[in-house]
Amino acid sequence: MADPTVTGYAEALFAVAAAEGDLATVEDELFRFAQALRSNDELRSTLADQGVPAARRQQVVEDLLGGKAAATTTALVSMVVGAGRAAELPAIVDALVERSAASRNKAVATVRSAVDLTAEQKERLASAINTRTGRQVEVKVVIDPTVLGGVVTEIGDDIIDGSVRRRLNQLRESFR
Repeated sequence: MADPTVTGYAEALFAVAAAEGDLATVEDELFRFAQALRSNDELRSTLADQGVPAARRQQVVEDLLGGKAAATTTALVSMVVGAGRAAELPAIVDALVERSAASRNKAVATVRSAVDLTAEQKERLASAINTRTGRQVEVKVVIDPTVLGGVVTEIGDDIIDGSVRRRLNQLRESFR
């Protein structure tokens, strides 16, 4: 069952981004920021540290995003951090992305890849996933160097592992 606080924040962020008219941009920037937060322990602990004054934590957000992200994105992250919810920010963003995709009658396909994908690669991948699963999806890419090559796709609880690591493991198993 979803955390009502996370869901509430996600709905609020979705409403603000939609009202500002730049939902796609804000959603993408929030997704990327949440991924950065997940992968950087020092940043996550600094933004979540209640011992650090809220204004200082918000200044860190402004320093990181100011001029590099839409003003709406910066304001939303700052608001969540200022409210003391930085630890929940990745979950809030995940719920926002799901909500946003659902508003377009799509599911979210989180794709882990060693490198960023081009727009054309994302479109081809989305088309292949649509064909394989019968579900319309939006592709969100997470850069993950441990994948080595290929992609690992997660759609809800379904995982499609097309990574080089998996293929190497299969080859290794076939020689045993």
